[in-house]
Amino acid sequence: MLCLTGFVVFFSSHLRLPVMPLYATSLGADPAQVGMINGAFTLTAGLLSIPAGMLADHIGRKLPVIMGGLAIALSSLLIPLCREPLQMAVVYVLFGVGLAAFAPAMLSLVADVVPPEKFGQAYGWYTTAGYFAMTLGPAMGGFLAGSTGLPAVFLISGGLSLAVTLFAVLLLPKGMSGHRSDMHAVLGSSVLLLRNHFFQACLLATIGSCVGYGVFLTFLPLSAVSYGLDPAQVGVLFAVQAMTNVVCRVPIGIIADKIDKRWIVAVGLAILALALAALGQAAQLRYMLLCTVALGIGMALIYTAVGALIAGQVAVLQRGLAMGMYHSCVFLGMMAGSTTMGIALKTISFSVCYGVTGGVVLLALLWFMMLSRMFQKNIRCC
Repeated sequence: MLCLTGFVVFFSSHLRLPVMPLYATSLGADPAQVGMINGAFTLTAGLLSIPAGMLADHIGRKLPVIMGGLAIALSSLLIPLCREPLQMAVVYVLFGVGLAAFAPAMLSLVADVVPPEKFGQAYGWYTTAGYFAMTLGPAMGGFLAGSTGLPAVFLISGGLSLAVTLFAVLLLPKGMSGHRSDMHAVLGSSVLLLRNHFFQACLLATIGSCVGYGVFLTFLPLSAVSYGLDPAQVGVLFAVQAMTNVVCRVPIGIIADKIDKRWIVAVGLAILALALAALGQAAQLRYMLLCTVALGIGMALIYTAVGALIAGQVAVLQRGLAMGMYHSCVFLGMMAGSTTMGIALKTISFSVCYGVTGGVVLLALLWFMMLSRMFQKNIRCC
């Protein structure tokens, strides 16, 4: 039920991604305003994920999931009523609020309903469902836009989100109800979490990898076209990366339950760093395909294992906060990568951009290993 809920919400949310810029342009938006609308969503989701996670620890997981689903649905249904880009940006703030409430609570609920020895498989299945939805949604959104028109895509998206929210009201488990913490305890736990070196290591791995992913998503189309590829070939590169990422997650989750998950994260970061650096040197389609396959494997390794690591290392009453911090790092890391390298590309080449980004991921790997070893040492001393 959790996988189905996550799939439909992320599918309906990503259904509108390729349509939003077109609809905003039809209202008179220029490229900067389109970026403002998308930035309103990502920044809001990044900033509010932490307090939303704390709320999930305080009142339970189910209510934030429901309220988040309703906000996501409402943000879709309001878009066709907008008459100018600024109104769309305001509505997309609501989209960010909804996703900030929904995602950390769902990640916590996954850990609440399975035994710890199955965390790897559980997060493998859940993240597979979510990432497959994120891959399928934009493709279906583009198809629907051509056959039904732009406003209809937002109405379909909102209708799907409303339907799955009703499903969540009726059938979704409550998770850790009966063990809810008061807000004072939640605030105190945030300090303890930030002092936890192992948790710090997981957040650093998330930020570093998402910086790399943000650069890949933002600049691959531009760099590939500069090497002579056409838009269809760029689409193939994205599809290969996405399908590799999706297919690998469940097997990785099964393996993660049998070995030390820290090694899975470390290997994933190493593969991601090398794939980004190699992508900067690849000028032909076949070499780019190899790089995107490696990048998909690296991402599957990192994100499947990190979610399970966090769930297994933090207390039940801290999971909402921990997943909120994790979710915030995802959005802010992607934003930092695309923004920083976007400025840098005014003076550097794409090959240097990818090389530097790979170096950032490599630094995240080294820091992750250092903090993980420090955590292990402290455990032994205790």
